[in-house]
Amino acid sequence: MRSPSGFLPCLSLVACMTACSKDKPAPRVPATDAAAHEADEAARTFEYPETRRLDLVETLHGVDVADPYRWLEDLDSEETRAWIEAQNELTFGYLEKIPARNAIRARLTELWDYERYGLPTRRGGRYFYSKNDGLQNQSVLYVTSDLDEEGRVLLDPNKLSEDGTVALSGIAISEDGRYLAYGVSKAGSDWQEWFVRDVETGKDLDDHLRWIKFSGASWTKDGKGFFYSRYDAPKEGENEYAGVNYYQKLYYHRVGTPQAEDELVYERKDHKEWGFDGEVTEDGKYVIIHVRVGTDPKNGIFYRRLRPSKSRLGGGRVVELLRDFDAEYVFVGNDGPVFWFRTDKDAPRGKVIAVDTRRPEPSNWKVVVPETDATLESVSVVGNRFFAKYLRDAKSQVEVYTLSGKHERTVELPGMGTVYGFGGRRKDKETFYGFTSFTMPATIYRYDIGSGRSEVWRKPPLKFDPADFVTEQVFYRSKDGTKVPMFVSRRKDVTPNGERPTYLYGYGGFNIPITPSFSVPNLVWMEMGGVYAVANLRGGGEYGETWHQAGTKHRKQNVFDDFAWAAKWLIEQGWTKPSRLAIGGRSNGGLLAGASIVQHPELFGAALVGVGVLDMLRFHKFTIGWAWVSDYGSPDDPEDFKALLAYSPYHNVRDGVAYPATLIYTADHDDRVVPAHSYKFAAALQHAQAGPAPILIRIDTKAGHGAGKPTTKMIEEWTDLWAFLVDNLHMELSPSFGGAQATQK
Repeated sequence: MRSPSGFLPCLSLVACMTACSKDKPAPRVPATDAAAHEADEAARTFEYPETRRLDLVETLHGVDVADPYRWLEDLDSEETRAWIEAQNELTFGYLEKIPARNAIRARLTELWDYERYGLPTRRGGRYFYSKNDGLQNQSVLYVTSDLDEEGRVLLDPNKLSEDGTVALSGIAISEDGRYLAYGVSKAGSDWQEWFVRDVETGKDLDDHLRWIKFSGASWTKDGKGFFYSRYDAPKEGENEYAGVNYYQKLYYHRVGTPQAEDELVYERKDHKEWGFDGEVTEDGKYVIIHVRVGTDPKNGIFYRRLRPSKSRLGGGRVVELLRDFDAEYVFVGNDGPVFWFRTDKDAPRGKVIAVDTRRPEPSNWKVVVPETDATLESVSVVGNRFFAKYLRDAKSQVEVYTLSGKHERTVELPGMGTVYGFGGRRKDKETFYGFTSFTMPATIYRYDIGSGRSEVWRKPPLKFDPADFVTEQVFYRSKDGTKVPMFVSRRKDVTPNGERPTYLYGYGGFNIPITPSFSVPNLVWMEMGGVYAVANLRGGGEYGETWHQAGTKHRKQNVFDDFAWAAKWLIEQGWTKPSRLAIGGRSNGGLLAGASIVQHPELFGAALVGVGVLDMLRFHKFTIGWAWVSDYGSPDDPEDFKALLAYSPYHNVRDGVAYPATLIYTADHDDRVVPAHSYKFAAALQHAQAGPAPILIRIDTKAGHGAGKPTTKMIEEWTDLWAFLVDNLHMELSPSFGGAQATQK
């Protein structure tokens, strides 16, 4: 049970404000020539809802900083709710009049309707896997004793709510396969509630755990209970979706007992930022405690021996094994008292070490799998072998080693793409993995560990031909000369002509690599004739910790430069031009998109800014925002403050600038990146806009940062995003759209 990726920033309300316009922009007719295009642009006018401006100026580190829209941080106030409704009325009134919107929705719905399987997990002679028939809002969990037969439904999240907004957010299966612990999240919130289900009967027990966030669960080997992490319940009157999260604690829950009786395993009152993930070793003798400080990859490793009794967890004290927080350490497995870790200690691209807990001094550590020129992403121990997943130029490769570190084989993969999986136990003779690319949905493979042979377990039937599309990897030079990789995908018949509508996507943060993966929306974009480009920016994890650090704190501007120079490359190579170039990103990628249009408004024709971190001086004051200081720096530090203020999208919007068409999108239940970021940025852009392009904000309801979003909401969202780009990049879809045919003017 690793530190959840959910800890990171990577995705209807009432009445009208005092003076919001009821006027809607007239429906557009796609321009047929340059003169008509210019006339059409000049005719477009937007009367935005009036947004009250405060005369609020704070002096921070000797600098006067205005914050005229601070009042929008009060998410539940009558005034904020009225503003939200007025903005949504304008936005949806505009989107509904885009001629291509219905065709886009129809094709998204058609392509989304395909079977999708999760990786099987084997416990106690049973296999557990997820499946989505196609348009189900949530995937269903199945169980079977024979993978050649269809399993029975164990848990159907679609029955937990009428609208599909209750999602299965985590599962843990006891070693004997008797119990399923599962977490659910409502309306996209990071908060989870956990329950226990009897696998044989399919019935829930009385167990009900609350106030859990950024946590999984890990069972003790006897199946009597599991470890999990939670926070104290919010104080009376505190907004649970905006309140700051500190003092996480590690607990042990015994099946059949109330949460109030759960055993507190570990807490640190002297370190409010510390978070804990408890992971039971396969032999059941230890619980490994990953100790994280926000999103900093540098962590600690503690452990405790386990000697369960009938009434108590038992065992010894917690031992602080790796307590210097000098590198990343990820527990891989153990051979008795010898623990294996993946680490970047003195190895920026990763290696595997063995630490003998009886002689834990660094001088006694042994390198089992040394660092290579590829980036070591993950390691698992299955079938008494190490399965090491690497990234080479943002593409997956998998190497198999013996437990002594001898290279045994390379797993043959279908092509250029992303692989995931290779989980299991040391005694297993098989494992499962998935493989995907920009033009191929995930295929699930069954891998025979002894022979090294892969066979397809599930491959989805498709309503398009992957052979009609192509992905190329290119390398370009950023502003400072750094070589940056980028994937460029398109229909095969789409060639550079200087006019191609192009969507450039990026993230660039938190050591997260962006690798090839299939997306129905991206496929539809390419079917419409668009070029889809993904830049592997600094700040990500494509080339290890050195690459990550090159895009953090005072070096964050490197990320924005990498993105801008990717755009310039696409233009210089004849793919597109600024008026046909759109950019987008979510969360930290929303920051990227927001900063990019503020710094280079002339470079882009449109932008999609999703659930972004956009006020860089107050991000640390809400929910888990304080945890991002490891990447961004702290606004409370004078030197960090200077760097943050220099690029903070909200604070760098300038009056009188013609900004590109921008659709900001967020959700009212986003308790990761609170929606106030998006509200304030939208208000600032609308106030400043000097050009004819629309600045709109789409605010979803009963939704959060993105995880667990039901299929219907995803189709609705992407219908609107692509319709916005089609309208503002002036793409004209042919009548045959849906059959991978489109023309542009």
